[in-house]
Amino acid sequence: MVSIQSKWRYLFMFLGIQLVVMALLSREGYQKRVSYFIRIFRKPDTTGLSSRNHTAAGSAGGDVYANLSHISKTHSHGDDMPYCPKMSPFIGGPIHVSFPSRLTLEEVQRKNPLVVRGGRYRPPDCDARHKTAIIIPHRHREHHLKFLLYYLHPFLQRQQLQYGIYVIHQAGNYTFNRAKLMNVGFREAMKEEDWDCLFFHDVDLIPEDDRNTYICDSNPKHAAIAMDKFGYKLPYKMYFGGVSALTPLHYLKMNGFPNNYWGWGGEDDDIGVRVSLAGMYITRPSLKVGRYKMIKHKLDKGNDVNPKRFNMLAKTRQTWKLDGMNTAEYETISRQYLPLYTNITVNIGTEDGLHPSPPTTPAKAAGKPAGKILDPAKPPAKPNEGHSEK
Repeated sequence: MVSIQSKWRYLFMFLGIQLVVMALLSREGYQKRVSYFIRIFRKPDTTGLSSRNHTAAGSAGGDVYANLSHISKTHSHGDDMPYCPKMSPFIGGPIHVSFPSRLTLEEVQRKNPLVVRGGRYRPPDCDARHKTAIIIPHRHREHHLKFLLYYLHPFLQRQQLQYGIYVIHQAGNYTFNRAKLMNVGFREAMKEEDWDCLFFHDVDLIPEDDRNTYICDSNPKHAAIAMDKFGYKLPYKMYFGGVSALTPLHYLKMNGFPNNYWGWGGEDDDIGVRVSLAGMYITRPSLKVGRYKMIKHKLDKGNDVNPKRFNMLAKTRQTWKLDGMNTAEYETISRQYLPLYTNITVNIGTEDGLHPSPPTTPAKAAGKPAGKILDPAKPPAKPNEGHSEK
């Protein structure tokens, strides 16, 4: 039987421990002490990141611009620069993503002083191991583009990539064609640089972890594996939407992307099937790393759901060699080298071709003057900013 004296001794010990814990928590820096005790009982971090970077990022994500202060602001000269390390020391892991209402492109430009005309960047003090082009199909999404550029530029700089950002803008008011714009982006980007990897990137998806490196794998890569829209899970096995990466060789083997998906839906699944038909398979990062936040928006005008998509998908095996890079027709209207990206405006025509004949009106049929017909592929007014090449 435990004596009364022993009971009092245990009681005093218990109260003493409580006082010590309260004293620790009341002192400055108590959060660090609590984190230390919690980490004792957690599984060790197996990501390979240093504890400094892990702490800086935090469980809620860190500032995507935080590590850029350590990058040299001036480029070194000469041909004897060393290669950048295989693992960039500036990678920090999870990134906090929010959408401030007053953000401007001028502010994005100020925060990225090493980005040069056309949205190009190369590490200032080492020779990049990878050259990546970012292809963004676009129309009437300037608000989303602003946020993507705000996060994407520092995200890529932290990975020590040489990169260029291309925005492929569909002219006119005809139904949007995302996949055909990506075909245009591939061809136009490769005219300018011998890129070894191309990322095809939706304008409304923001990466949330810079361990999701924007370099290509030995097979086509699906990077946006875990979007908040889908509860940070892959919606189905063959999903290839949002953000994907291919080398020029991958692209040629699968004959690029389909040109005949007008409107929303279907083209991502068609591309996924092409990967398989070309004898390749889809690689992905982990669910923990391949996380993206989507900027909420309504379905765009001119991008209605494609009612033919399921019938078209059923014929991909027969059509993939006949419809793709080898049949992509378009006209380049302008090429603008803006401070944060290269904007390429193109006419991609309609389902009836690059220059469809205007429909015959009843007035014309009767031999009477008809009203002016709006050509759906007519380009917009000339842009008033940036350098333009015809």
